[in-house]
Amino acid sequence: MGPSRSRPRPSHGEGFHLLRPGKSLIVYDLRVQEMKDGLSVLSSNGLDLTVDASVRYRVDPAKLFELHTQTGSRYADILIAPVVRSEARKVFGRYAPEELYSSKREQIEQIEQELFEEVTRSLEGKHVVVEAIRVRDVTLPSAIRDAIADKLAEEQRSQKMRFTLDKERQEAERKQIEAEGIARYQDIVRKGLTEEYLRFKGIEATERLAQSQNAKVVLVGSPNSGLPLVYQPDGR
Repeated sequence: MGPSRSRPRPSHGEGFHLLRPGKSLIVYDLRVQEMKDGLSVLSSNGLDLTVDASVRYRVDPAKLFELHTQTGSRYADILIAPVVRSEARKVFGRYAPEELYSSKREQIEQIEQELFEEVTRSLEGKHVVVEAIRVRDVTLPSAIRDAIADKLAEEQRSQKMRFTLDKERQEAERKQIEAEGIARYQDIVRKGLTEEYLRFKGIEATERLAQSQNAKVVLVGSPNSGLPLVYQPDGR
């Protein structure tokens, strides 16, 4: 006779189940669960970083017996947590501290995606399903954090200065264009102010004065300018 093999224990679904005396039931929660952890990792230049992360995971119901026999009910601490810590060190080791600053949320989302892919690959065939990994916070050394904050503040000041200079440059260009337009206008007017035109405008003014009801004396034909001279009776 060959060696005897132990028969796998039957698994039960949700609900009430009757057990024979002396039998026990090991309960697994099949719902999505969350595990929070503080990870100690290194950046690409060797600086210590503290990462607050959370992992949402669940059991694969179809592989529950295999999970129990291979890992046990403490699978989260034995299997998932070590894998997340190991892969987090690899992923965060690809980035510099300034890339992990709180203002670069798009970079954190990229890290989350990379970490999720690496953890999923490492847990393949381990009978658990990782739903998502979220990086809630990255704590940098205070000196690095202050240096990055100063750098960002300086960049903002430089951007503000560039904006001010661009605005002043645009205003100067506007004034130059306006001055050139006024100069061209004055040049056109000056060329149009001929002696004949001025004499004609003088005759028009004389006609309007003659038609007014005010008392006046008009002398036509001034020898100096050729324009009419207007005198009032009081001698002014």
